Amino acid sequence: MAIDLNKYKKILLSRQEELIDLVESHEEDSAVVELDQTMVGRLSRIDALQGQAMAEEVKRRRDNELWRIKAALSRMDEDEYGYCLNCGDDIDEKRLDLDPSITLCAKCAV
Repeated sequence: MAIDLNKYKKILLSRQEELIDLVESHEEDSAVVELDQTMVGRLSRIDALQGQAMAEEVKRRRDNELWRIKAALSRMDEDEYGYCLNCGDDIDEKRLDLDPSITLCAKCAV
């Protein structure tokens, strides 16, 4: 397969840096919600808990994407990048353009 590894490596490294910055800048979003009703009303506390839950889910998704990026970069180092982890066939470059951390070809992804 003749894909431009440098192109995908730049994309992956750029996205990795962006995600790390986002994770670091939003750490306080999942801070513990104060339970003291004298400081915060019940509805405000519920809103804060909902916001905390959403922030935790966003962080989980970012962490998952960071893991996939790290795995893709590792596959590049091992000359395994661009091949389906299930069947071993080439992953179409259009799929890699959509998500450079993709691990399965179109047939196996179904």
